[in-house]
Amino acid sequence: MPNHNESISVVVREFHVNKDTERVVTLENTCEVGPTNKLSLYTDMLGDPICRLRNSPSFLMLVAEIGEEIVGMIRGCIKTVACGKSLSRSKAALTKQIPLYTKLAYILGLRVSPNQRRMGIGLKLVKKMEAWFKDNGAEYSYMATESENLASVKLFTEKCGYLKFRTPSILVNPVYAHRTKVSRNVTIIPLTPSDAVILYRNRFSTIEFFPRDIDSVLNNKLSLGTFLAVPCGSYSVENWPGPVRFLLGPPCSWAVLSVWNSKEVFKLEVRGASRVKRAFAKTTRVLDRAFPWLKMPSVPDLFRPFGFHFLYGLGGEGPKVVKMVRALCGFAHNIAMEYGCGVVATEVASCEPLRLGIPHWKMLSCAEDLWCIKRLVEDYSNDSVGDWTKSVPGISIFVDPRDV
Repeated sequence: MPNHNESISVVVREFHVNKDTERVVTLENTCEVGPTNKLSLYTDMLGDPICRLRNSPSFLMLVAEIGEEIVGMIRGCIKTVACGKSLSRSKAALTKQIPLYTKLAYILGLRVSPNQRRMGIGLKLVKKMEAWFKDNGAEYSYMATESENLASVKLFTEKCGYLKFRTPSILVNPVYAHRTKVSRNVTIIPLTPSDAVILYRNRFSTIEFFPRDIDSVLNNKLSLGTFLAVPCGSYSVENWPGPVRFLLGPPCSWAVLSVWNSKEVFKLEVRGASRVKRAFAKTTRVLDRAFPWLKMPSVPDLFRPFGFHFLYGLGGEGPKVVKMVRALCGFAHNIAMEYGCGVVATEVASCEPLRLGIPHWKMLSCAEDLWCIKRLVEDYSNDSVGDWTKSVPGISIFVDPRDV
């Protein structure tokens, strides 16, 4: 039998703000993120379809059109990140590890109208975006999806040539109506963006996906600050010596993280929740308001658009580093409460030891977020790296908040 889809002309072109915004928002409203028959996330872009791209060094949004109807969209961005490490050849630092960088592209926000699926529109959008990636020098392309989102996984792995690459965990914790108590044995020091850049470059620049333009991230208006946790009595805000001296003789244990205000970019909404789950969440809030001194854990109203803060750049060392991370997460929770956020979220490698200090609710989190990667070019920018798609995962990854 003839395929009637072959007679339908699908045009893929660049997104135009004035012409396409209203139709793109309409399409986004019809699309759910996540596997069917389960809870799904709806993204409220606050009227700005490229809100999740604006802070990237280079980005593009494409739409697929049939006649006057927009039936699909895709977003992509490019940046330079660490993909490996090597030993310095400098005589002064023979044992120092230096990062090896590659130009990496990221696909996000692929949507196809429910009424126009299985017509090859998603594949056409991906191919067009990959062509732009290659034209702009990207060596690899990757995307992220839930491992249970079989339709998305099948499209990228079976039709687009992507490989399953990393399986980090998204850890989400509700923001309660009361402040979280931070251990008195831990001192938290706010760092200036310039101090944070020095600390990150010296300690974390060889971690996979570490952005070479970390200074742009930390100086962005959405980055609410970087915070260092140290044992009480070791350092204070008043006697902070600066990152260089700190790194020459750090305390036995310390930890660091940064906070990104995603609430100003877009909001989320949980859809598909049963009446029982909604009632349970409401009950926890009622009890929390009625008995605030008990500081009961309550579920915010996530069934209407809510904002969140994203924690990134988590790292540290020492035997009490987990305790330090827990204190930082409590501190970040209190910041989020002041901003009126619904949740605090972060993403870490599946084998990240620091995750033991990150409070989260299993029902809100994703144990396995699947990242798939594809090599776009034949040659490599650095022969020492080889094929990144075949590399062994490290214990940590750096999740750029601009990609969230």
